[in-house]
Amino acid sequence: MAEEIKNVPRHVAIILDGNGRWAKQRNLPRTMGHKAGADNVETISDVCIAMGIRYLTVYAFSTENWKRSEDEVSYLMGLMRWYLKNYLDTALRKGIRMRVIGDRSGLDPEMVEEIRRDEELTAHLTNLELTFAINYGGRDEIVRAVKDLAEDIRKGEILPEDITEEQISRRLDTRELPDPDLMIRTSGEERLSNFLLWQLAYSEFCFTDKYWPDFSEEDLRAAVDSYSRRERRFGGRKQA
Repeated sequence: MAEEIKNVPRHVAIILDGNGRWAKQRNLPRTMGHKAGADNVETISDVCIAMGIRYLTVYAFSTENWKRSEDEVSYLMGLMRWYLKNYLDTALRKGIRMRVIGDRSGLDPEMVEEIRRDEELTAHLTNLELTFAINYGGRDEIVRAVKDLAEDIRKGEILPEDITEEQISRRLDTRELPDPDLMIRTSGEERLSNFLLWQLAYSEFCFTDKYWPDFSEEDLRAAVDSYSRRERRFGGRKQA
């Protein structure tokens, strides 16, 4: 039995990187890597529940991913539609609330309707809040929030001098979520790639060389154990 870890993060965010390289390493098509990566989301969600992690946010498809080949984008969109539809029964059984953040105006109506359905039917569940970032970019999210704020100023509902961090946070896609405590990125890359730029201001980071489909319970526990031993000061000074 794994040793219990104290000070488990409330919210973990993960950049699911390395699916294509995982497939190439095995002489498989990239699509097989994406399928293996999608399957691993369910595995890691189960581990989060067992560890007492309350929120899990995964970077599934960025605003920049549209630049990939037409065939790969088409496959990814089809896979996400399939996953959102078929994971619903599992989420209901396991008590997982499903959410999606990102610009839905860029998604096809069928996917938008599936997202609405999943969010509505799982809204009451509390074992884990699993959020998928789809057609999501941190800069795009902030731009959309600023436009919303500007519109309220134009209407006279708020004055420019009244703008606060809270006013901006309330207009972000993640307004109902706490900021992540821990951000994990797989595959050896060490950058944010436009993920949760506002929300990760004081998060702890963990980078691993493991490709996402190989990221296991042991890897998550190692990341959380590292997090639990760090001192978070949020810009303040360490107390003597």
